[in-house]
Amino acid sequence: MFAVIRTGGKQYRVSPSDVIRVERLSTPSGQVVELTDVLAMDRNDGLKIGQPLLEGVRVAATVLEHCRAEKIIVFKKLRRKNHRRTKGHKQQQTVLRIEEILAPGEKHTPKKVAEKSAKKTAKKAPKKARKDLETSKNLSQKSKQKTAEDKEVNTSKAKASQSKPRTSKTAKKPKEPGKRAATPKTATKKKSTAAPKTASNKSSIDKEKS
Repeated sequence: MFAVIRTGGKQYRVSPSDVIRVERLSTPSGQVVELTDVLAMDRNDGLKIGQPLLEGVRVAATVLEHCRAEKIIVFKKLRRKNHRRTKGHKQQQTVLRIEEILAPGEKHTPKKVAEKSAKKTAKKAPKKARKDLETSKNLSQKSKQKTAEDKEVNTSKAKASQSKPRTSKTAKKPKEPGKRAATPKTATKKKSTAAPKTASNKSSIDKEKS
């Protein structure tokens, strides 16, 4: 949504909530101005171009302030005449905030007036509607409290789990007083009970056989 307006001999492409600087206007600050010189307009209906202007189309804008532009130095010189002149100039401007693009037959309603009318309609609403609004607000507050409590519980659980000492799997269990500690099984070779074979034993065995 945009419009092309003409003011102060210049053209501006504007859309709602834009802030522009135009040539000085006579309206005081804080009031709403309707700019009637609209050359083109694009809304949901499509682009419309005037020949040269669109009849009945206006752009509503609020005057924020009146100010002056940056200083421009104007220097003039005539050669061989010993003529030089320097001057400074600050153009007077008006700052506008675009509020709404109005089609033929539409009127601009300021935000403050719209808010007041909304409050009046809310006061005139039946009691049931008010009760429904209150109940919805209470439910939303209760849900927020529940979520906050759940978060606190989760944080307390996390802190408790962190405070517990971590026990490793290979940690030795404490010995009980009535039991002996089991000796680890090692691969030990069994000693043979048989006496070693010697030459004297061999001779005694041969005699017995004979």
